[in-house]
Amino acid sequence: MTPVATGVILVASGLVLAGMGLWRSYLMAREAVAPLTHQGDPTRSRIESLRPLPLRPKVRTAAARTLVSIGWLAVALYGLYFLVRGQELLR
Repeated sequence: MTPVATGVILVASGLVLAGMGLWRSYLMAREAVAPLTHQGDPTRSRIESLRPLPLRPKVRTAAARTLVSIGWLAVALYGLYFLVRGQELLR
């Protein structure tokens, strides 16, 4: 395989990875913030407020979704790495 063909493949896959990773990261970050912004049932909120902060379901859900969002951001950064390496081969 020639360096030009490899460069084109790397650029194309880098664009796909970066776009997909950024979009999924945005969606997961939005889902992470949503449960924290809604008030919810007052009785349920009072019961959950008695629990320690790390054991509250809303906090655990937000933390898990934030970690998944960071993982998708890592995929996007890997796509940008592919993009840069592909552009170097095309020069």
